[in-house]
Amino acid sequence: ADEDRKARELVDTRNQGEALIHSVNKSLEELGDKVEESEKQGIQSAVSDLEEVLKGDDLESIKSKTEALTQVSHKLAEQMYSQAQAEQGEASDSNDSDNGSDDDVVDAEFEEVD
Repeated sequence: ADEDRKARELVDTRNQGEALIHSVNKSLEELGDKVEESEKQGIQSAVSDLEEVLKGDDLESIKSKTEALTQVSHKLAEQMYSQAQAEQGEASDSNDSDNGSDDDVVDAEFEEVD
């Protein structure tokens, strides 16, 4: 039973690492050249390190490399968040300018009839 638990923990940790690699790579693609080159290299290095340890069975190495990639990719997540906020702000600004010219809206009360 103890062996099964360890095997399961290894598989779960591996899956977490692979999912993190996938999401970080996807984020890098989406942000593209908006990420500083030095930061991008650091993230790619952490991805490579994690990919390398995922080939083995050392649970602690996988955990530590996954944690390292998580730490490095936090800045990437912050950039994505701030970019989304900026886009959302621009969208709300353009929507605000249209509010006064919407004459087709009718405010009415209604009563449901069975």
